[in-house]
Amino acid sequence: MVEAKRYDQLESRYLTTGDFSALQNMQTEYPQETRALIEDVLKLGDIDEIGINSRLLKFYQDTLLQRVIADIEEQYNDFSDINKELSFAFKRMQKLLPSTTIPKVYTQIGAFDQSIIVNRNTIGISLDKYLGSEYPLYKKFYTAAQRETMNRSYIVADCLHFYLMSLFPCLKEQSDNLIETGLHAAAVMWVTNTILNKEMFTTKKVQLIGSFMAKHPEMTIKELLQCKHYRTLL
Repeated sequence: MVEAKRYDQLESRYLTTGDFSALQNMQTEYPQETRALIEDVLKLGDIDEIGINSRLLKFYQDTLLQRVIADIEEQYNDFSDINKELSFAFKRMQKLLPSTTIPKVYTQIGAFDQSIIVNRNTIGISLDKYLGSEYPLYKKFYTAAQRETMNRSYIVADCLHFYLMSLFPCLKEQSDNLIETGLHAAAVMWVTNTILNKEMFTTKKVQLIGSFMAKHPEMTIKELLQCKHYRTLL
């Protein structure tokens, strides 16, 4: 069973009340997550810098971010449905890709930056990016196309997609070729759809990968993800 650690709830306590015990718990129970939030997500500085905790607290005193924190508390008080979907997704991933490891998962409150962060076998979900495609604040910053996936139903698909991207990254010789990088990304999306047994990603390139795999059942999912020259498949 995959059960996301609710780091966001500790974070919320500190960011709304300045509760020092919540900050201590963030640092002792979630040192890696706190470092990633401060240094990589928010880019506030080094976690060991003097005054970094005050800087973190001050950053979130923005009226919009305080509203986001409150809305996350309301929308994500119950996370059991997502935990259930995560468990299904990663168990099925391991069945189809036996060499993979089921990751640890936690939730956090970012600042409209990265939706999902992956650090080795740990996935962080930024709940501020999943408040619904019609969420009023999103309409100020994102297009309708961008907002389409910024809802609860995409959390598991995004977790799986970004985790697979970290396990099967684009090869160096592919990274300089836009066609190859695009097809590699499409292959990961197609595998994500296959694992979830849902059509979450439906771009033309994903459809091309799907057509190829339907014609070549002898190719395994791992072989597809490790392909060096995707253009030769099409």
